[in-house]
Parts: sequence; structure tokens; C-alpha cells
Amino acid sequence: MDAPRDNQDSPRAEARREPVDAAGDAAAVVSRDGLVIAWTRAAEELLGLPADAVVGTSGLRLLATPGDRARAAAVAERCRSGSGWSGRFPVRHRDGHLLDVDVRVSPGFRVGHEECYLVSARDRPPQWVAGESVLNGFLTRSPVGMAVLDTQLRYVWLNDTLERLGGVPRGQRLGRRIGDLLPGLEAETIEGLMSKVLETGSPVIDYEYVGWSWADPHRQRAYSTSFFPLVDPDDTVSGVCYMVLDITERWTARRLLTLVNEAGTRIGTTLDVLSTAQELADFAVPAFADFVAVDLLEPVLSTEGHGAWLTDAGPVLVGAAMRRAGLRSVREGSPEAAAQVGDRVDFVPPPHDEHLLTEGAPVLIPVLDPFDSRWATEQPRRAASMRAYGLHSLICVPMRARDTALGLATFLRSRNTASFRPDDVLVAQDLVDRTAICVDNARRYTREHTAAVTLQRSLLPQALTGGTAVEVASAYRPADPADGVGGDWFDVIPLSGARVGLVVGDVVGHGIAAAAAMGRLRTAVQTLADMELPPDELLAHLDDLVLRLSEEQPGEGPGAADRGSAGFLGATCLYAVYDPVSRRCTMARAGHPPPVVVAPDGQVSYPEPPAGPPLGLGGLAFESAEIELAEHSLLGLYTNGLVESETADVDSRMARLGDLLARRDLDLDALCSSAVRDLVPEQQSDDIALLLARTHALAAENVVSWDVPVDPAAVADVRARATRQMAAWHLDDLAMTTELIVSELVTNAIRYAEPPLRLRLLRDSRLTCEVADASSTAPRLRHARSTDEGGRGLFLVAQLAHRWGARYTPEGKIIWAEQELP
Repeated sequence: MDAPRDNQDSPRAEARREPVDAAGDAAAVVSRDGLVIAWTRAAEELLGLPADAVVGTSGLRLLATPGDRARAAAVAERCRSGSGWSGRFPVRHRDGHLLDVDVRVSPGFRVGHEECYLVSARDRPPQWVAGESVLNGFLTRSPVGMAVLDTQLRYVWLNDTLERLGGVPRGQRLGRRIGDLLPGLEAETIEGLMSKVLETGSPVIDYEYVGWSWADPHRQRAYSTSFFPLVDPDDTVSGVCYMVLDITERWTARRLLTLVNEAGTRIGTTLDVLSTAQELADFAVPAFADFVAVDLLEPVLSTEGHGAWLTDAGPVLVGAAMRRAGLRSVREGSPEAAAQVGDRVDFVPPPHDEHLLTEGAPVLIPVLDPFDSRWATEQPRRAASMRAYGLHSLICVPMRARDTALGLATFLRSRNTASFRPDDVLVAQDLVDRTAICVDNARRYTREHTAAVTLQRSLLPQALTGGTAVEVASAYRPADPADGVGGDWFDVIPLSGARVGLVVGDVVGHGIAAAAAMGRLRTAVQTLADMELPPDELLAHLDDLVLRLSEEQPGEGPGAADRGSAGFLGATCLYAVYDPVSRRCTMARAGHPPPVVVAPDGQVSYPEPPAGPPLGLGGLAFESAEIELAEHSLLGLYTNGLVESETADVDSRMARLGDLLARRDLDLDALCSSAVRDLVPEQQSDDIALLLARTHALAAENVVSWDVPVDPAAVADVRARATRQMAAWHLDDLAMTTELIVSELVTNAIRYAEPPLRLRLLRDSRLTCEVADASSTAPRLRHARSTDEGGRGLFLVAQLAHRWGARYTPEGKIIWAEQELP
């Protein structure tokens, strides 16, 4: 970087030798060849060198050591290519001591015809000592385990938390590898990940693993670990740092949740009592327990299928005698079992008696004592097995379903050294509850057809409510018993914004399979409706579910029809959403008859939304249609059994239905019953469902809305308006919470959503706050940390509101929150 200097006597050179009076950092202007051509007073103060001693000389003279010249050359080359640079450089003061300064070099610029670079420098702030102390305390006492390892993966530093997590003292860790200290963890895999981080420089985030540590050598624990490289200012990787969290509780909860979810697909695959009991035992071993026994009351296993019925006066025991129905152990042949499948048993864990079967409370014994005198006296064979096979922890769960005591499920651990905990009781209860339903279904299957009708009716809604949006009534008539129960259903689903969803559907076929499929579809519709899906999208998702149901129940093979195992053939459905604010009803249908509408003046119409294909065909789209309904209009939804007949065409029967619903002399319930009775006076081969809804409008004084400017300052005005509205509605008890909810929702929309923004308050059976915007991004509830400045808005809304959610509109989305009225 040596170059001819300007003539020392030239006016230009003399001007540059004067210090530049520039505020801020120490700075110098350097030519392309590395000569200093300008020098600030701050630079004089930093290095103690006046401008006339520096200007015109090479900038390399300011470096602390000759070894820094190569690094400076690389920086210069980068800046010549058009990029800037920042980093730390040691420089030498005039009195000889070294200064470690932060240096920034700008991209090149021109002064006249000369290319120049601005170099600024700043010494470390004097308060860094305090900052370093705080940082050191944070790292040392952080609740997150942290460690630094060198390039040979040897410990060079760790904090107190990691020392506690691993159970190995700091002095024993330093200088050693993780595999030498914690063989119970996935040492080889972890070291492989750290080696990869050193090689690639790419971090590894949230790697989860399970193992033992010296801190808790008798229990497996789960950890989440992240690895990232330690990089010097010159981009040299000098080691790897990892951070670890003990996530045992979260991991256990997730594992148990997965177990419970999987149980739904593996327990109850047949309508056989013994097979279902054995499925519970097979599923729970070894994933949950080392030994499982399922004992059922003898009447449950009989052809009558009775259990111990529970009445309002209390349990009525038909006898506590049980037989072993399911058995599984981690040991081949289940040698620890005191009874085999089919044997009569009378096991109830001491000190309980046979009333445990009907009272239904699970029993947890975390630590079994095989020498307990009660076990030795009441259950000597089982006490001997406890001693011989190391059975050390027990859960007993009574099996009950639909107010019927069915038996008892027992879970034991031996090889798994972890004792059962209260969380495990909840899982065992869930598994047994699922199994109990399956066992109960199986025993009901062996009974007369009236039991199947009872099951089918139990899957229909027991009570309907349309809130203030609609007044509803329903009627259901089962098919002729000789044809089996059908799959017709109906439902009324309260939605946000005072809206209500109305649904009527019909599963193809008859029998228990049709009734069960109906229950699944009804549940699916409720779930999809809670997700605020529009009618056409809801039917599309329902269509996918029906396709899966068809695949799960193949009807192939000789005699399939005789066995009643024909595959699920499909369903029809009509779903409508009524909004009492706009008095508009949006509906879509899948192969279902159109609705009937009776206006307040008695005029009958048959709106026909686009007729989509029946559910189960797949690949075809559904469309929605919207109609406006006058207040007090009557909307009728029905299944095809009501209007299809061998003696009359569909059009004439639909006209007859309209005439019947136009009567003004009957209340809604009587009108519903009389219409079914008049159209279908006798039982027929198909079941019938009719749902009537008389619409209401939400009064204008119960709805207010305001446009919200995209300005944080508008939040205060919106809060004030909401508070005044609460006073106008005489809802002063809700003023404070409403103000907070409005504030958080509006603030969230201003920050993250797209205009236009609009706030709406609705006073119905609940107080609803809605904020509409033009974006389609879904809100996400997260739990802010104590150090976060934000992130608590939706969490606060969730705590204050009875419920909250979001729904999408053609214009964007609406986030809503509901509060119960005082």
C-alpha cells in the first residue's frame, strides 16, 4: 500500500494535514492506496496522534502488530469490491499501549476523481465491565443448561444448571468429552451432531432425546438440546456451544397423548367382547405397563350382555364374580398371572371391595409392598407373584359405560422401574373408558334390535338450542325394525357472532355401522363448524372423511353382506349458517334435498343451492348459495325419507310438505310432529328426520360497529367508545374486561393485520367483540416469557373471554371474543 505522497508544500496536502472537526466516532478518510487523507479530532483523542503526524502516511502504521497487515489487506480488498466491513482491530496508541477498537469501513466513494473509504473506530464503552458481569451472571444462573466445548468436543465451560442436570461436578467435566461422562445419554449421536456443527457452521435446533443421567439414574428423562458454532470475529470456528432443557414432563405428556390417540384406532376394531378386552391388554403392553389383566363381569360375557346397572338409588350389583377376558405380559406366557383367560377371578386390590366396580374411582398404588399383611391375607397368590417377579406399581380402573359396570382393568409394572403417577391414572382411565365403550357396543350387538335403536337415538342431539337467532324443533322417526336402524341425523350448532349452524344428513344404508358412521359424521360436522368453515368448505372436508370411512370398512369377501359388514357407501348432507344480524342464510348441500322456506306471510318457496354430489365420491367441488330471510321466516331441513314414496312423486310430496309447514295454528314442536305424521302415517323402510327453524333478527340497538384507523393512537378512542357502549347497554360489570379485550384485539390488528379494520360489538345471549381486517393470516396464541416486551395480547383475551376464535370471510378474517352476560 506504499504510494507516492502528495507534495508536502501543495495547498491540497496542507489542507488535509489540518484535523477535521467532526463529531462522533474517531474517523479517517483513506485513499484506495491506503493513505490517510483526512483525520478527525476524535481520532486524535483516541490514538493521541495529531493530524499532521498521520495525514499523508499509510494507514497500516496504525496497526498494533505487523501480523495484522494480511487481515487489513483482506478487508481492503472486500471494500474495493463494493462491500463494507465491521469488526475489531487492535491499534497502537501514541504512548505505545494497545487499544482493541470496533472498526467500521464504508464502501468506496469518490472525492473528485479519487476513490476513498471512511474508516471509523470506537473504543469499548467503559460500562462493559458491568455488562460483562451481568452477562456472566445470566449465563451461570440461567435456567437453561449451557456448555462450551472446544473443537475436540471437550468441555471448557458449563453453567450451574447443566451441572445439576447431568449430576457430574464441573471439575470432572472440564477437559473431558460427553461420552466419557454420561454414557446413559445418546453420547455418540450428540457428538456426531456437534461435529457436524463444527464442520458446516449450521446450528442444530431442538434435538430431542431420552436417556439416563447421574442426577436421576433410576428414571429416564427427556431433553431438548440446540447446538451452534462459536465463531471469532474473523469467521474462525473455535468451538461449539449447546443449550439443553429438561422436557421430561412435556415429553411424557406428549407420549401419553400419542398413546391415547393411537388407542382410538387399535381398540374396538371388532364387535366381540373378548377381542376388545384383549386389544386393550395388547395395546397397553409394553407401551404403558408390563402386565395388564382385563376382568369382566360374567353377565357381560353372557349372551344377554347385562352388567351391573346403576340406578338413581345407587349401584345394583348382579354379583361381583368376574372372568379373565384379556391378558398380556412382557414375559412370555404371562407367568405372573394368577388366572388365565376364561378363568373365574375375584380380584379387587386391598383394602377395596366389590363396590369398587360400581363406584368407578381408579385406584393408584405407586409402590406395592409385597409383604403387606392385607395382600398376604386376601390375595396370597398375587402377593407371591409380586415378590417373585418384582411387581412394584399398580393401577386398577373400573370399566364402566353408559351407567353399566362391566369389569376391572389392572395395570402393573415390573421391568419398567418408573412408578405409576397421577398422570398415568388419567391415561389408564382414558384407555379403559375407550375400551368400555367398545365392550359395551359389542355386548349390545348381541342383544335385540331395540338396543341398536337405543344406540342410534343416543347419537342424536338430546336437546337443541338456536340461541336468539332461531327457534328450533325437530322430529325423528326410525325405520321399520326389520330394516335395521338408519343413519339420518340433524343438529343445531351455535357459532360466533350470534350465528347458528343448521345441519341435516343421511348416511346410506342401515344397521349399527350406519348409526356409528352417522355419529362420526355428526361429530365431524360439529368440529368443522367450530373451525368456522363456510358451508362449501365444510362439506369438502366432510367428503374427505367419508372417503376414509369407506376405506376403513371394506365389504369384500364371501358372505360379507350376510355378516352385515358392507362397506360405508356414502352420505348426503345439507349445512346452512344463519346470521341474525344480516338476516342472511348461507347454505350448501351434498346430494341432499333442498330446504323449504315459509315466509311470514305464508308464501312457500324452495330455494335450490347448487346440488353438489353425495359425500364419498371425492374430487368434486361444492358451492354455497346465500338467501335473505325475513324475520320470523320458517326454514325446514329434512331427509329424503320424508318426501320419497312409492305411491307419489317427490314434487307433489314437497308441495304437501310446504302446505303443512304454512299452518299458523300450531307451535313449532307440534307443527314438526304433525308434518311427519301426516306425510308418513306408517313406518317405512327408511328413517326420517325433520328440522324446523324460525328465524329471528338481532335488533339494531344490540349491534354497534366502528371503522378503526390503522394508527396506534386510535386504540384509546376505540376503548373509550367500547366503555361508553357498555354503559349504554347497562353492562357496567363487563366494561373493564371489554375495554381490555377491545384494546388487545384492535392493537393486534393494527400491528399485524391489513386495513380496513372494523370493530363490532354484539349484545345477544353473550357479549361478542369482533375485529375484522383484510388479512388472511391466522392468529396464534403463545405464552410470552417474562423477559418479552409483547406477545401477551391473545393470551390475555383467552383468559378474559368465555371463548374466542377466528373465522375467515371473502374480505379477510374476523377475530372474535365472547363474554357471558351477568
